[in-house]
Amino acid sequence: MTSDKGGSGSREGGLDAPTRHPVDWKNPDFLDETSLFKELERVFDICHGCRRCFSLCNSFPTLFDAVDASPSGELDGVPKQAYWDVVDHCYLCDMCYMTKCPYVPPHRWNVDFPHLMLRAKAVKFERGETSLRDKMLSATDRVGSLAGIPVIASIVNAANHSSAGRKLLEATMGVHHNAPVPEYRSDTFRRREARRVKPSLTPVPTAETRGRVAIFATCYCNRNEPDIDVDLVAVFEHNGIAVTTTSAEKCCGMPKLELGDLKAVEQLMETNVPELARLIDAGHDVVAAIPSCVLMFKQELPLLFPDDPIVQKVRDHIFDPFEYLMLRHKAGLLRTDFTRELGKVAYHVPCHLRVQNLGLKTRDALNLVPGTTLEVIERCSGHNGTYAVKKEFHETSMKIGKPVMERVEKAEAAWYSSDCPMAGHQIENGIATDKAPTHPLSLLRMAYGI
Repeated sequence: MTSDKGGSGSREGGLDAPTRHPVDWKNPDFLDETSLFKELERVFDICHGCRRCFSLCNSFPTLFDAVDASPSGELDGVPKQAYWDVVDHCYLCDMCYMTKCPYVPPHRWNVDFPHLMLRAKAVKFERGETSLRDKMLSATDRVGSLAGIPVIASIVNAANHSSAGRKLLEATMGVHHNAPVPEYRSDTFRRREARRVKPSLTPVPTAETRGRVAIFATCYCNRNEPDIDVDLVAVFEHNGIAVTTTSAEKCCGMPKLELGDLKAVEQLMETNVPELARLIDAGHDVVAAIPSCVLMFKQELPLLFPDDPIVQKVRDHIFDPFEYLMLRHKAGLLRTDFTRELGKVAYHVPCHLRVQNLGLKTRDALNLVPGTTLEVIERCSGHNGTYAVKKEFHETSMKIGKPVMERVEKAEAAWYSSDCPMAGHQIENGIATDKAPTHPLSLLRMAYGI
């Protein structure tokens, strides 16, 4: 092995808190393939000698199987093409960094596997090797605005619900015929919110919240499941929190990040961040219902643009909805006048929520509802952005999510739920019941009886 694994300086773990270094993506060396492969070899060799991550995504079994099948049984016998197979199976969930790896910084080996995979994806994108299918799947604004046109939405939704339509989609776009795909709504959340008569609320600030929020609608909640944001508004206003929306909004950039298209991420940032900063300067906090979108503004953009004070300002003022509600509860400002018990809820915690290190705020909020018990499942659903819909990865995604699906079925709960609606539908795709998932915000609204 090439790694220096001897000496006290290479001990596993440490007492210091893990830290993330900024992504130096504008350095010409970042896209240098020779430099990239040198770092891939270094980190892959460390991973091969550790193997704690074998039970996470399929990147690690792919790497370990390639090493074990090599003539030497070591990394030096693995063909370089196999490295790209490892990269393709990474969907940047960050769980290896956050929960498994003992060599993350400040350890001197400085292993940040997800951001190394991001670098490799960026090299692949710059070489022009990213497929048209992958580019289209990540073009959420373009696809959503087209598919959201009323007549087109009806056609797209009908095709996606038909066997013939799904087989055609698989043949032409490589989208697996059994993968869950979202419906498109022409009556988006932003359109609904624009015509809604808003109540007059006097914001009550706390030490950590302003009592006035701007909703970053997200591509998914805006065009695919607007009821999630509608329920968010209802719950927040029921608790005296004044709500507004952004005047302009693009995709948060997470799909483009997973593609390695960092220039597109920058372009999206240049639209979203100034608008969010404007609202923050006007006295609002920011809330988004999709964990991946919150994570993008809280972690990924600040690491990509560490010297941009506006990016850092948004990082400090964006919240997960249940994080915000529980901060209000801590200050005695969350209403607990629930009118309906929920019974048993099988609750899945998405990876991009877990890595925010918030604690289980959704669980804590739902536990305030009398007559409610939660079966908490902290494991990957296997959906992971666009990974689960791709023809070549769908079966693997279902294998990754199988332990979650089995626990949901075993729970025999009245409801099953995930903060990530796409993860919820991935679970739905792998269980026997015809019951659809119910978002935690929808559950909380039902409990309030509003």
